[in-house]
Amino acid sequence: MKIKHIKQLLTITGFIVASALMQSSAVAQQKNDPKFSKMMHDSFRAEGIAGLNRIDQDATQKFCSDPQFAASKQGQAMREKIQKINMDSIQQPSDGKYIGDWKNGEKIAQSGRGATWTDKVDTPIGGGCYNCHQIDPKEISYGNIGPSLTGYGKLRGYSNEVVTYTWNRINNSKAYNACSNMPRFAHFKLLNEQQIQDVMALLLDPESPVNK
Repeated sequence: MKIKHIKQLLTITGFIVASALMQSSAVAQQKNDPKFSKMMHDSFRAEGIAGLNRIDQDATQKFCSDPQFAASKQGQAMREKIQKINMDSIQQPSDGKYIGDWKNGEKIAQSGRGATWTDKVDTPIGGGCYNCHQIDPKEISYGNIGPSLTGYGKLRGYSNEVVTYTWNRINNSKAYNACSNMPRFAHFKLLNEQQIQDVMALLLDPESPVNK
């Protein structure tokens, strides 16, 4: 057999093997690579309130870290289970009130600080909402990773369904989209109940500049 033919055969064989590996990873979710896990733990250190537990993935994070599996047929079934787990974890407001103070909500939306090495346990954590969304139309600095929230309540109305959906989405966006880019604010205790109520007011209070 000529060298040219051998090279062609190797190329075809390599393609077949690569395709088989891709298909097999779509059948079963990839397992953690011990070397990768060690590299991650060796690359970070715990300091202050920031512990190494932050790099330990839960089921949702592991699922979304394997996009090929997530897009497979088996992954679609798992996606529904992941979303249900996150939905079941959401707690409705303990005092029955969904709407707080929109002025405080604006401050929370503007703030992106908190939960870092240099913060204390009682340091207020911001929502950083403007990093991804347009909200108050007067604010000219905002991200566009997420949809614009300007006119949120005015456009969607103020029904119980809208209020509950908004509460759930802020608490844990993975309940609706397993691999949403939006942080799970309540799940990771980034925002407390009162803060979420205030952000709710920013979006849904008719007196909020968002709905003017």
